[in-house]
Amino acid sequence: MSISRLNSLLNTTADWLRNPLLLIIRLFWGWQFAQTGWGKLMNLNRTAAFFGDLGIPLPLVNALAAGSVEFLGGLLLPLGLVARPAALALGFTMVVAYLTADREVVLAVFRAPDDFTSAAPFLFLFASLLVLAFGPGAWSVDAWRGRKKSAART
Repeated sequence: MSISRLNSLLNTTADWLRNPLLLIIRLFWGWQFAQTGWGKLMNLNRTAAFFGDLGIPLPLVNALAAGSVEFLGGLLLPLGLVARPAALALGFTMVVAYLTADREVVLAVFRAPDDFTSAAPFLFLFASLLVLAFGPGAWSVDAWRGRKKSAART
């Protein structure tokens, strides 16, 4: 088998894996986001106190905002409904989490990369960035709505 044929086979297989992988990422990490957001919202005073300890201004407002984004974004992600805007909001929330709760690992990312990748926000941010960059995939409400709009135009 030639290299180009092998490469073509690999590309075809990898393309086939895109939609199931994006669905699995959306289902798993959407659920994780929703649970985390729900926990913040159900323990708002404790979350606000933690945010205050981190020096975040308006800790109650920001705790409500972070919990709401995580919970609502976490519900939208598995559905693939407005997935890219949800992923953008979730990713922004995770960047803020890194810069406030894990600032020292961000500052030492090149000195201690294992600390950066093992910090709590890392996988949440990574999942958000994957959905933002690649979209929710074909097995999503967004894709279904796009197909429906396309069919209506023809």
